[in-house]
Amino acid sequence: MFRIGCHLSSQKGYLAMGEAALLIGANTFQFFTRNPRGGKIKPLDLEDIRKYNEFAIENDISDILAHAPYTLNASAASEHLRNFAKETMLDDIKRLENIPGAMLNFHPGSHVGQGVETGIELVSQMLNEVLTEKQKTLVLLETMAGKGSEIGGSFEEIRRIIDKTRLSSKLGVCLDTCHIYDAGYDIVNALDLVLSEFDRVLGLDRLKAIHLNDSKNPYSSHKDRHETIGNGSLGPKAIAEIINHPVLLKLPFYLETPNDVEGYAREIALLKTMRHN
Repeated sequence: MFRIGCHLSSQKGYLAMGEAALLIGANTFQFFTRNPRGGKIKPLDLEDIRKYNEFAIENDISDILAHAPYTLNASAASEHLRNFAKETMLDDIKRLENIPGAMLNFHPGSHVGQGVETGIELVSQMLNEVLTEKQKTLVLLETMAGKGSEIGGSFEEIRRIIDKTRLSSKLGVCLDTCHIYDAGYDIVNALDLVLSEFDRVLGLDRLKAIHLNDSKNPYSSHKDRHETIGNGSLGPKAIAEIINHPVLLKLPFYLETPNDVEGYAREIALLKTMRHN
């Protein structure tokens, strides 16, 4: 099955997101766990979650992806910011435990001049304080474009975070197509080679989700500006190859393109025509 969705507003709760996904032809979705530029979050509504879980089963919606706020920086120099990252992730995981199959995605963060190795050490330190044996929620490290002091612009950096995390079985990877193309992985002309490199460094069993985005910038630009599907430097041919690749076929895809809900509906319909099965 083609598991395809987009980023939806969580303001009205889980059931509303499920209903919105269905209206635009999606069977999964991504959402921010709280204000993407801050830490505010609504009280947990267990009744809304109960209704959503029933709705999801009835309508075959699964693999929803929660996105941690952009302000979460586990590799920050400030102890206050690192504590915010830890407390936020602890709370997000606790909430997501109520939704079977939900995953939590986060950006590894920026080392802000401390150096990559220090940043990696700080990210893994947070994960070692947050992850538990009992949790069901999988936490995903997102591949990044490698701009500035960003961590995660290479598969090797993500590997080092995983290696330093004791409960690494609770970790997976979310591959962002715009990010890795901007980072210098040529998924337009050498998708097979990129996936082989991913497998060699991280293992394809770690790959759990795809952020499906075109890019406004050229290959290896080390920037991060998403474009609508088929209208950027990846183009429709590469997008079609990605969604039909045998290694990626069974993964959930999440659009993060610069779109409103109607635009997402058009992209989902377009992608379904590009899918071979």
